[in-house]
Amino acid sequence: MYIPYNKNNKEIYAYDVNSLYPFVMKEYDMPTGNPVYFQGDIRAVDKNAFGFFFCNIIAPEGLKHPILQTHVNTDNGIRTIAPLGSWSDMIFSPEMDNAMKFGYKFEILWGYTFKPKNIFKGYVDTLYEFRLKYPKSNPLNYCAKLLMNSVYGRFGMDDIFPDITIFKDLESYITFEKDHSDDITDIIRLGRNILVKHKSEDKDQQTMLYGNLETHNVNIAIASAITSYARIHMSFFKNNPNFNLYYSDTDSIYIDKPLDKTLVSSKILGLMKLENVLIEAIFLSPKVYYLLTKDNQAIYKVKGLSHDIELTLEDFISLLFKETFLKKIQTKWRKNISQGVLYLLDQLYTLKVTNNKRKLIYNNNNKLISTEPYIINKDKQIINKNL
Repeated sequence: MYIPYNKNNKEIYAYDVNSLYPFVMKEYDMPTGNPVYFQGDIRAVDKNAFGFFFCNIIAPEGLKHPILQTHVNTDNGIRTIAPLGSWSDMIFSPEMDNAMKFGYKFEILWGYTFKPKNIFKGYVDTLYEFRLKYPKSNPLNYCAKLLMNSVYGRFGMDDIFPDITIFKDLESYITFEKDHSDDITDIIRLGRNILVKHKSEDKDQQTMLYGNLETHNVNIAIASAITSYARIHMSFFKNNPNFNLYYSDTDSIYIDKPLDKTLVSSKILGLMKLENVLIEAIFLSPKVYYLLTKDNQAIYKVKGLSHDIELTLEDFISLLFKETFLKKIQTKWRKNISQGVLYLLDQLYTLKVTNNKRKLIYNNNNKLISTEPYIINKDKQIINKNL
């Protein structure tokens, strides 16, 4: 969230990218082949070196909407932010090249190079033809959408596939546990039987003797490249002088002017779709907002809160003031697999503005009016926290 609300009935235009991940998969080269380790500034040797580089990074001072993300340690755990300041990180080389256009500086220390190759164009084109050929109500359209949007996550999947063994009595389980206690990840009682999830030592031994018998097709480099290209694509809208940016998500922007027609299409991959024109918009934090369209349709979203809990525009307006919060009770389904039961649980949800991503700026009346980026040091500590 960059600007929390629209003033003086300023219209807000809500856009989503048409299939962001499939678009970048189709358009750009992916890291392929065997990674090659290097030390030092690889670009001094090969100006076209392509891969993942560990760098010292300096963000440009005063950049309104920083475009490079990193993890920082806070009192509430690890947080992902787009900061200013100086730090060190691994970065995909095209994302580094793009950031340099915004004034970022890099000192390349070491990394891995890959062979660039476009490997997804035919895959995406074939599936997108299905999406254009069949209406959204047709199962083939939905299947094609799932295959297009989820394949990148399949490449980033955790390459640990545990075994599951069911023991018919406690004695046989105890015998197994003596030799495999470090490999057991979960135990579920099923009456007299015991279900055990564990790492397979046999598979490791088979792999060492005969090579990998299972091919999971996991490739972290490809998954990381796809999300990097997506951030590159969205960076065009982050510091654009033609409009003010109020809020953005993975593939969406909320701005105060319509985009040029050349950037908008509901059919062409990578272009923007106009979702709504808003007369009221309040953004409190990531995935927490209230929208009122020109035809008086209210849309609100609160991550983690059931939509059965009714919220009003006045609720969101009240939360713009410092130290204000709302408490709601929601009913959640819970399950206990080992006991084979489902039950309902009343859960307290506290709704308030958060400073997880950017520093909050209040006026003299303690009303939230803006945000600004956090600044971090080389140890990834935030040095301009809210007081």
